[in-house]
Amino acid sequence: MRSALPPRRLTMTPEHEAQLARHSWRVFNIMAEFVTAYERMITIPPAVSVFGSARTRPGEPYYLLGEQVGRKLSDAGFAVVTGGGPGLMEAVNKGAFAGKSPSVGLNIRLPREESQNAYQDLSLHFQHFFARKVMFVKHASAYVCLPGGYGTLDELMEILTLVQTGKIPAIPIVLVNRGFWQGAVDWLRASLVREGMIAAADPDLMTIVETADEAVQVIFDHYADKGFERSRAEKELMFEL
Repeated sequence: MRSALPPRRLTMTPEHEAQLARHSWRVFNIMAEFVTAYERMITIPPAVSVFGSARTRPGEPYYLLGEQVGRKLSDAGFAVVTGGGPGLMEAVNKGAFAGKSPSVGLNIRLPREESQNAYQDLSLHFQHFFARKVMFVKHASAYVCLPGGYGTLDELMEILTLVQTGKIPAIPIVLVNRGFWQGAVDWLRASLVREGMIAAADPDLMTIVETADEAVQVIFDHYADKGFERSRAEKELMFEL
């Protein structure tokens, strides 16, 4: 039988003090990321955050779909926000860049990812994923998810959690390409709903569409009665995010 670990005294050592000083300065760097992002994004029009794989190549069907989504959203009057990288992020920014509204890239510094794509009217650079994720949500009137991997799923689950828990107002969450997404939604119903992990209506927070035109229509249908201007209560909720 293993013996218990000896009790440890919580004594501040010189090494702890050095670590604390380093972490304290890091907090200021994080604050600077948030302040810069707020300052530069506060004037953008209603925005749609769009996600998708960084691995899709130009000319592939999903890439062409991404261009269409970016262009349709931009011409409809939305600032189009992506992660600023290659693949479908590039495709969406490229489409938006050719449209009427701003194309925005929230770029992240990663060890193995290519540099930002060239189709950005506004480029922001982040060291920290969590600061970047707040910016994706803060100004979003809708979320659009193209086919993607872990990063796309991470953003999708983030926004679903925020809406489900009431931390932000309900916004359209649109999944583009039924062949890619339907199995995931079916699994949510067959496993999570059946086991009582989520409510039966929770998968309905998402809408699956096939085309860029359908994605735009879902967003406009959602705001048909209330308009895109957030209520005072909604603004306060987003401020507290």
